[in-house]
Amino acid sequence: MGLELYLDLLSQPCRAVYIFAKKNGIPFELRTVELLKGQHQSDAFAQVNPMQKVPALKDGDFTLAESVAILLYLSRKYQTPDHWYPQDLQTRARVDEYLAWQHTGLRNSFALPTYHQVMIPVFLGESVRPETLAATLATLDRCLQLLEDKFLQNKAFLAGPHISLADLVALTELMHPVSAGCRVFEGRPKLAAWRQRVEAAVGHDLFREAHAVILKVKDLPPADPSVKEKLRPLMQILGQ
Repeated sequence: MGLELYLDLLSQPCRAVYIFAKKNGIPFELRTVELLKGQHQSDAFAQVNPMQKVPALKDGDFTLAESVAILLYLSRKYQTPDHWYPQDLQTRARVDEYLAWQHTGLRNSFALPTYHQVMIPVFLGESVRPETLAATLATLDRCLQLLEDKFLQNKAFLAGPHISLADLVALTELMHPVSAGCRVFEGRPKLAAWRQRVEAAVGHDLFREAHAVILKVKDLPPADPSVKEKLRPLMQILGQ
């Protein structure tokens, strides 16, 4: 059995893995794990990833979880072009710096607008307090400023003149609040220009393909009732 990638393109890390594999011509079997149907909680998927999260990778008898680990594994095994994860010590350190920061510095702040403006109202039929939404959007704005000032600065890409894993992980994350109607790039010409460079580097068609589902998330049917009940405690916490 060849390489298998377990993905749901509603997930921003899954989109990064998918784009990276497709862009670099890495042969893989796509195993779709539909989060809204609770397929990640199945016994079968737990055999691949006991943490029951996507993305996950299976390469023969070898299994791997966590998107950054998967991206690095793919870049090394398939010897992808150097710009993705550069050999130059300091440039690689810049990529590592961003990949280490984004887990806690960006992901929660960028996922919450989707929960507050789409998931909770659409999937649970419940509202989020205006002050909670305002705080979420304020945090989002601060993170965008930090991304621009600390990481992008005046460079073409986050780690230098060429696209890297950092850019791919970052932009797939930014598209999450975009799907919720947040005007992430409005009034930020530097970030908007960076977005265009990243999309051009991976290919506009591939980028659109990977984001087709998330950009229509408001039109998706409600989650299955059993899954909705499992999601309710988490979403209620997020909606506080």
